[in-house]
Amino acid sequence: MADIASSVPLSGKSWFITGLGVAQIASWGSLYYSFPLVAKAMEADLGWNKALIYGAATAGALLSALLAIPVGQAIDRGHGRIVMTVSSVIASALLILWALTDNVVLFYAAAGGVGALQAATLYEPAFAVVARRAGPSGARDGITALTLWGGFASTVFVPLVQWLMDQFGWRGALEVLAAVNLVLCASIYWLVIDPARDATVTEAAGSNASRSYLREALVNPTFWWLAVSFTAYAATFSTLLLHFYPMMIERGFSEHAVVAAMSLIGPAQVAGRIAIMALGRQASGKRIGSFVVIFFPIAMALFAWAPAEFVVVAATAVIYGAANGIMTILRGIAIPEMVSKEAYGSINGALVVPMNVSRAVAPLMAAALWTATGDYSGTMIAVLALSLLMVAAFWLAAASSGRSGPAKDR
Repeated sequence: MADIASSVPLSGKSWFITGLGVAQIASWGSLYYSFPLVAKAMEADLGWNKALIYGAATAGALLSALLAIPVGQAIDRGHGRIVMTVSSVIASALLILWALTDNVVLFYAAAGGVGALQAATLYEPAFAVVARRAGPSGARDGITALTLWGGFASTVFVPLVQWLMDQFGWRGALEVLAAVNLVLCASIYWLVIDPARDATVTEAAGSNASRSYLREALVNPTFWWLAVSFTAYAATFSTLLLHFYPMMIERGFSEHAVVAAMSLIGPAQVAGRIAIMALGRQASGKRIGSFVVIFFPIAMALFAWAPAEFVVVAATAVIYGAANGIMTILRGIAIPEMVSKEAYGSINGALVVPMNVSRAVAPLMAAALWTATGDYSGTMIAVLALSLLMVAAFWLAAASSGRSGPAKDR
């Protein structure tokens, strides 16, 4: 059966996309981008070592991997409003708990829980909600528009969190972020996600059919090459993001210079996405991706070994941000374009599982490597190797997709 919503228009200026976009800025900024800044402050304040603190991020990402498929299946069945709203409310409570604790066990419960809820509040569930509203075939424009909003998360929240910590300490900053989740995120998700308007109520929405489409995807080689590529991408992304701040300070930059460089990544992501909207609308996702992935190992090498001058690291942040912005779109459209147009939430959830595992393990391994060696040189060599693996696997996914193509509509 063809998905009945494939021709439903979904404007990037609609209240649905605008609301989701604003909430995604706040969800990403408060639940993800805030961690490295808060972790650095906790390390100095509490005397805990880096590996111990980053272990909470690892635990959270592993838990989010367990939640990815159930969350996708719930959204396929029309429960996106409940999933994203309730998760934001719980995240608010966990941020409060995090702000109040000096105990490692409670810290892991709070920060790990926040990490777990990213499976229900960040791009993957939002993409699934968009696909359910517009239909997988019509989701590309909506996903692209949504990522334009989300690209501002680091630009808004990295300096905001730094300012909050300067004014109120890391505990006060977490309390403000808790309010953001409760007042802003939860309210918007409840208001804009309307199950009655989700037009993609197809055969794939049923539990049995959803599992059938998922089984078909799991025997498709394109799915597995994408899984390898996106898993390597997730490892490099999380390692660089969560360690960029201390890594650049180690290289001799001031805290405010590092924040300034990090703040450039968001606008560069948006610029990359705008370029795709303007120049790449007719190009397939696999063609765009095959070109864009090349820039990741280039950026990793420059971050690690280019001259330690602000203009160089800023330019590299722009290159990385633009490539990362386009890759986020590719993650959203790869399943319907290259694997299957049915059961988007379930199949995308399965793709996210190894990504979240790597996102969990990689920062912890980087922290442990830093603890063992005393610097980030070994970490950056590993990140460069992963980015090269990402390139090779995506090229293989594109080649295998050319032979098999996505599953046919039924």
